[in-house]
Amino acid sequence: MKIKSTYKAIAAFAFVSISGIGYSQAPALGDVAEFALFSTNGAITNSGISQVTGDVGTNNGSSTGFGNVNGVMHDQDSASAKCAADLLTAYNTLNKDIPNYSAASPIGNGDTLVAGTYSISGATVLNLNLFLNAKGKSNAVFIFQVQGSFSANAAAKVILLNGALACNVFWKVEGLVSMASGATMRGTIIANNAAINIGTGDTLEGRALSTAGAVTIDGALVYTPIGCNSPTLTGPTAPNLGGAACYGIFSSTGGVSNSGVTHITGDVGSNSSPTTGFNPAYVTGTIHANPDGSTAQCATDLQNAYNYINALPYDIELLYPAQFGNNLVLTPHTYIMKGAATLTDTLYLNAEGNTNAVFVIQINGALTTSAYSNVKLINGTLAQNVYWKIEGAVSINNYSVFCGTIICNNGAFGAVNTGVVLNGRALNTTGALTTTAITAVAKMIPGDCMTLSVQSIGTNVKDVVNVYPNPFNRSITIVINDASKMANTKIDIYNVLGQQVLTSSIIEQSSTIATSGLVSGIYFYKVTSNDILIQSGKLISQQ
Repeated sequence: MKIKSTYKAIAAFAFVSISGIGYSQAPALGDVAEFALFSTNGAITNSGISQVTGDVGTNNGSSTGFGNVNGVMHDQDSASAKCAADLLTAYNTLNKDIPNYSAASPIGNGDTLVAGTYSISGATVLNLNLFLNAKGKSNAVFIFQVQGSFSANAAAKVILLNGALACNVFWKVEGLVSMASGATMRGTIIANNAAINIGTGDTLEGRALSTAGAVTIDGALVYTPIGCNSPTLTGPTAPNLGGAACYGIFSSTGGVSNSGVTHITGDVGSNSSPTTGFNPAYVTGTIHANPDGSTAQCATDLQNAYNYINALPYDIELLYPAQFGNNLVLTPHTYIMKGAATLTDTLYLNAEGNTNAVFVIQINGALTTSAYSNVKLINGTLAQNVYWKIEGAVSINNYSVFCGTIICNNGAFGAVNTGVVLNGRALNTTGALTTTAITAVAKMIPGDCMTLSVQSIGTNVKDVVNVYPNPFNRSITIVINDASKMANTKIDIYNVLGQQVLTSSIIEQSSTIATSGLVSGIYFYKVTSNDILIQSGKLISQQ
């Protein structure tokens, strides 16, 4: 690509003399900033399973074919009218910006550009990689004025360097915008009087906006960028669990029972019936065999927590509960599904780097998961900040990984099945709760839970034991970082059926044990000292 300055020598000298990022200024987006996909006059259409974070809508047309969107749908309403006005203002600002550079087609091919406004006189193509270098300035602005159509070749990528942010990249295109399969674009794209087509496997960290034209996506990932004074998402205020935080497994009114080898961190009990089937050796906490003062307090506090979550106003409605999961990405908000939900495959909860961010998911119906379903926490999300309110029965199927505190209201918590890993709590207001060979770890157990051992509450597991490598093949090494824990210390390893497959005493602070006899698969371990659990976790064997 050839780039030349459009200024005379004196202007070029002035540009060089400016310290920082160049002349370009980002346009004010107004309400456009909330939208991932929008057209002032045109249809918004999806095919395939696409993941969209940000609002979607049109001011003259309809949005069709979308599954669950991490945003609000706005078709021909007050929000779309305001977006149309703000989009025109943003387009006019970009169109009038005086360029610093001119560029020839194609762009990319490994070239690196600095901040500024680039004018491209006709149609252009993005080929291979285009690097945008902010030179350490997070407010560096990149503007591309394309005076024709714009296309991205298959697997072409815009790559941000040295502090460049997608929220500061803008593409003003006077024609059709199209992305071939596997392309990655970054920035806000505004197509003037033309359509935008985003293909299978494409990624857009930014926005696809048209002043007059259809916007079509097919199996794509599109998400609005963060930064540039965008608000930090914190989600709602978390409920106060009170005494319910002491429990990993609990029902206020209903029996609690287990079969198989189940490992629980937290108390286990019912406030109405005997609790059966749990082995004290595998519970770090107290098994309340019969209702007592602790279960009574838990029942009261659980009802209060339920009432609080139930009354929370929601930010986003997920319109297709039966299609929940399928690699959907959610950010810190209160969500609602107004019917029974089925979690299939993977759900990502993205805290966007804010470890205090809270997620609340209200399901006005039953919840069922597929086998091997997975709730994955990314970018700082913590399980203790995730809450599920379910109005009906809950069934978490075999070998699923689920995260957060589940409050099931007036429905049987009927199946937490073989091999399930619950990073959180299973709590029921009314209904039986049964588990089968699972692992459940309640996060952030309060220090004043009198029913729990002081040793297990006060332990920071990250500082006590390291177990590596993970995944492993022929051996693992266990390092006891805290020498005070070296007393009758051992490690036990279990398969997904809860069967013990290996046990070994640990007599040195760093011990290596052979694992060649363990076939490939998922295993669970616990490290104990004087029969007190000091750490547990999951291991993966790759033989």
